Amino acid sequence: MSYCINPHCQHRQNSDNSQKCLSCGTELLINQRIRLIEPLIPLESRNYTEVFEVDDLGTRKVMKVLKSQDSKLIELFKREALVLQLLEHSGIPAVTMDDYFTFTKHESSLELHCLVMQKFEGQNLEEWVKAHGRVSQALALNLFQQLLEILDLVHCSGFFHRDIKPSNIILQTNNHLALIDFGAVREVTNTYLAKISSSEGTDIGIGGQYEITVIRTPCYSPLEQINGQAVPQSDFYAVGRTLVYLVTEIALTKLPTDPQTGKLIWRKHAPQIDKPFADFIDELMATFPGQRPPSTRVILQRLEKLPLQSKIHRLIKSKLFIISAAVASITIINCATIKIVLPELANYLIAQGKKSEAASNTEEAQQFFNSAIKINLQVKFSISQFYFDKASRNLNNPQIAKKYYELAIQYNELDASAYNNLAVMCQQLQDDKCVEESYNKLLQLKLNSWEGNYGLGYFYDTRGKYDLARKQYELAIKISDQAIHAVAALARLNNKNGDYNVAVALALKGLEKTSNPELQASLYKDLGWASLMQNKLGKAKRYLEKATELDAQRTDAYCLLAQVEEANGEIENARISIEACMLAKSSLPEVFEWRQKLLNRILEK
Repeated sequence: MSYCINPHCQHRQNSDNSQKCLSCGTELLINQRIRLIEPLIPLESRNYTEVFEVDDLGTRKVMKVLKSQDSKLIELFKREALVLQLLEHSGIPAVTMDDYFTFTKHESSLELHCLVMQKFEGQNLEEWVKAHGRVSQALALNLFQQLLEILDLVHCSGFFHRDIKPSNIILQTNNHLALIDFGAVREVTNTYLAKISSSEGTDIGIGGQYEITVIRTPCYSPLEQINGQAVPQSDFYAVGRTLVYLVTEIALTKLPTDPQTGKLIWRKHAPQIDKPFADFIDELMATFPGQRPPSTRVILQRLEKLPLQSKIHRLIKSKLFIISAAVASITIINCATIKIVLPELANYLIAQGKKSEAASNTEEAQQFFNSAIKINLQVKFSISQFYFDKASRNLNNPQIAKKYYELAIQYNELDASAYNNLAVMCQQLQDDKCVEESYNKLLQLKLNSWEGNYGLGYFYDTRGKYDLARKQYELAIKISDQAIHAVAALARLNNKNGDYNVAVALALKGLEKTSNPELQASLYKDLGWASLMQNKLGKAKRYLEKATELDAQRTDAYCLLAQVEEANGEIENARISIEACMLAKSSLPEVFEWRQKLLNRILEK
């Protein structure tokens, strides 16, 4: 069976051997390659889009067709196509440049926007839960981890999804997850965040004052998204709600909410989920974005610690532990002192410590925590996690975050993530000794941490210790092909050192392995820099213009582009680039050198 692409056609089904629709005469073979096999959603006139399974030259794929001519919806559709071309992940539909096109029926004014994409074999999680029932904690953690790894790529590439829900997540036949339907995807830019922060109740929507499209899914969209003010943390709310559906098997509309807090009451329907994991899910669903984890990286770091927390929780709650504690509950010391060692006392002391910390009485809190550890040594890990989370919520205040990361390390000296984050805070505070000690400790704990080598290299780079920086960047690249930040940084150092061919080779290697626009901009800038110094002005201009297109904040690219344009005699263009070079923010030493040269030349004239 073949379907007609014309949404106005009265009888869209045709036999496989038909070349044109028998009802309206529309071609059934689209672009000489695609034949519509069957609709994947009901063909309703009120839908803006239709989705079909298609045959693309012998390969089964999915094609979305936008029926509307609304400019905002077309913009969203084009954005989805572009984002899917940029994001390369086995759990994101693969799309090529040729997969987005428009179909026009010459005999009418019909114009349809079409997007062909990879088809994943499997069930979406809504269908899977209906067929198999609620998921175990182990499976929920596995699915959570997979989903966050996909979302981490999306967020780190400068986008957020805005429509995460069970029906948009596919559990493939190989048990790997895939995230689909990027039709609501949004790019995170300074302009967008400025519009969000200044909206204050204005009319926001399609055609609204700020042209920010409201995308909402009942039960899965947080309040700020319903109000047209979605942020990356809005995705975390949807992830938490998705997890609740998976572990309860109950439609969210049927779950009650707390009348005081508005929180879902779901835990009694998921007895297989222990308290640490349940607390984490509730944190993802917090009412306000600032109460949720700040980033995908923080969530992934905490996921690494969750199995240990769950193990400790199960141990404390086990009947054997309670019986053993009761038998040993009273111990006579020095024939006179009675010591109570019930786990409830340790939990009570930790609760008191958290109250003291909330009241900014860190010294008193530590007294409670240290007393709890004497009763039960294992609680030190939960105390460390408590301080790690407090640090992660205070990243905008490096001094406070530094204190809490140090406390997290005090209770768990093997926490590599805490050392890494502490180094970043110390660098912001210009505490060089702390930076070096933290990175060196991290590299002792994780010998193959390219992030640690890159971070230490970047620190040396900012201090002008280029030989030490080069060594760390090279180690990072040797450890992992994913160390693109180190590739870009090393290309820059080679340009500074006059090794232009090496810089070009590194930049080209990096471009093959990243779809991150900011990283691509840095690498194109290095290609342009090297080409300029080799007097290849045509190439230099193309590379530098590409860099500024990808990242309008690349001050160093404007400085270099000004030199190229001046050498080409493009005086007016050069003036614009010089202005961007002189006025935009930058901490790079070469930018200050280029600015000084420009000033000297201006003064000489």
